[in-house]
Amino acid sequence: MSTTEQSPVVWSPSEDTLNNSRMGRFKTWLEDQGYGPFADYHALHQWSVKDLDTFWDKVWDYCGLVCDTPAKKVLGKRDMPGAEWFPGMRLNFAANLLRLAEGEHAGREAVVAYCETRPVLRKTYAELKADVGALEAFLRSKDIERGDRVAGVVTNGYEALVGMLATTSLGAIWSSASPDFGIGAILDRFGQIEPSALIVVNGYGYGGKVFARQDDFAELIAGLPSLKAVVSVQQLPDQAPLQGERVSTWEDALAFGNGKAPSFTPLAPDHPVYILYSSGTTGKPKCIVHGNAGLLVNHAKELMLHGDVGPEDRFLYFTTCGWMMWNWQASALMTGAAVITVDGSPGYPSLSHLWNVVAEEKVTHFGTSARFIAGCRKGELKPAKDLDQSNLRVVFSTGSPLLPEDYDWIYSDGSPNALLGSIAGGTDICGCFVGATPLLPVRRGEIQCRFLGVDAVAYGDDGQPVTDGRGELVCRQPLPSMPVSFWDDANGERYRSAYFETFPGVWAHGDFIEFTEHGGAIIYGRSDATLNPGGVRIGTAEIYRQVETVAEVKDSLVVGRQIDGDVEVVLLVVPADGQQVTDELLKQLKTRIREGASPRHVPRHIVQVPDIPYTRSGKKVELAVARLINGSKKADNRDALGNPEALDQIRDCLAAASLLPES
Repeated sequence: MSTTEQSPVVWSPSEDTLNNSRMGRFKTWLEDQGYGPFADYHALHQWSVKDLDTFWDKVWDYCGLVCDTPAKKVLGKRDMPGAEWFPGMRLNFAANLLRLAEGEHAGREAVVAYCETRPVLRKTYAELKADVGALEAFLRSKDIERGDRVAGVVTNGYEALVGMLATTSLGAIWSSASPDFGIGAILDRFGQIEPSALIVVNGYGYGGKVFARQDDFAELIAGLPSLKAVVSVQQLPDQAPLQGERVSTWEDALAFGNGKAPSFTPLAPDHPVYILYSSGTTGKPKCIVHGNAGLLVNHAKELMLHGDVGPEDRFLYFTTCGWMMWNWQASALMTGAAVITVDGSPGYPSLSHLWNVVAEEKVTHFGTSARFIAGCRKGELKPAKDLDQSNLRVVFSTGSPLLPEDYDWIYSDGSPNALLGSIAGGTDICGCFVGATPLLPVRRGEIQCRFLGVDAVAYGDDGQPVTDGRGELVCRQPLPSMPVSFWDDANGERYRSAYFETFPGVWAHGDFIEFTEHGGAIIYGRSDATLNPGGVRIGTAEIYRQVETVAEVKDSLVVGRQIDGDVEVVLLVVPADGQQVTDELLKQLKTRIREGASPRHVPRHIVQVPDIPYTRSGKKVELAVARLINGSKKADNRDALGNPEALDQIRDCLAAASLLPES
């Protein structure tokens, strides 16, 4: 059976979408200038990677980005790593995100913030800009300067956006973590970058419970001797703010700078705006530095063109401030859309909570994780039937591969009229390699396309493109949002090792991928977790696709156990509530995997466990379990896990099944 036959079309763009979406109008705008003509999206993509300089120049112009001094050219050096984007340009990141905060747009909603512990907060673009100016003035009064780091331990809400915009307006560098992180995990991050200022909540709410963290965050402040100032946010109104001689309340900080306008300090194109972090499950997280112009223009392309987000839209991406999707969400301000933030549990007070917000706020673009969509499917939710989803045009999904059955759920019970945009990239580029476009149909179980300007292919072990089948996801040409550096990596050795060691001069991303005959993509999991039984390379997602649609299974994780020069596939299963892994379920799972994938995918061992370990951004931690089952002595960074106790539980279950190596 061909890929096309396996992947039926579940959504198709209308003529109006083809012609009047922002991507459609961009295509026509280019043709009017003498480029093309472009028969379809694939022709547009081919041109975008063939004439990289012109493409990114046109994205900048079409998306209306602003700079104080124009670039001398789009690309100076083209080396990877070391590509030089927009040499000579001077610009400000925050100025671009707030470029529509004046004139007729100033009175429109910029941020609508939902959380479990405070009333809904609504702020216009004019109010947002005023608060950004006030906070910047306060930071300057504390001697925060260009190049300093401002760290936030904040929830996904209004204060985080103001803090980031004030920081980047003055030329400092923003970095954030979620307040549910352990103090060790936060210090592993912020201790490396030595922030000069800290914006921190006094606690948070989750799942109907309140978590006051004043004592914990006092310990955090003590562990960051570089701090000149601390701003305490009353996320828990009934709790005391943080105390200390360096601490000011949020209200006092804004009052100090009331009436001051943002400076929007012009900066070099590669001046850092963000420091993001790898998951840190195998040691201290890598500090990934993202630059000014490159991140801006790439987010403009992804949100405006691929996402079709504009000034009339209402954009909600459920995230935390410890995940790169928060940074992606923040960039939606440049489109003029209203950004709807939600902090707390996505399942409280019910699994319908996010869908209720989508309906109440007339959301046009809703983003979430593949795990959440799978949970809605298993919970048999029917938001399309029970709630008003009439305004919803796009549903984004990321974090892990989206199962074909989740496409079925979206197009039956979820949001049947919306484009389901499965997007994939990572913290490394703070963006996407593959994802959605309004110019192509959505096929069941497939990501739609390579993104414009992204020269992505699948490489075999020989460093050559795979023409049929799967391989390592690589990018053969520079992308503007590739990091400008790793923090404290003066000679760039760790940066080169992370992405360019496997195939010199080519970015190797670490995903196992197949590009289909019609230009779509299927991701089979992380390549460092790829299984190799009998010398045949298979991705863990191929097994998840079969297992996690079984009603008796709540969650699962797959690892390879090295034995006698070969690899055994080991499947860990968390049964659904009230279920057990019985002989009947074992038989069902093996049959499902054999028929849905292949006999080689069938696990040698299936073990019941109480929980699966996840990173704090919601990704399965396969590598830590693989090291455990193979007797690696390398210690895991447990603070990087959202549920570190799951590793201990799995160790006990594997020991009981005699699957751990003898010590």
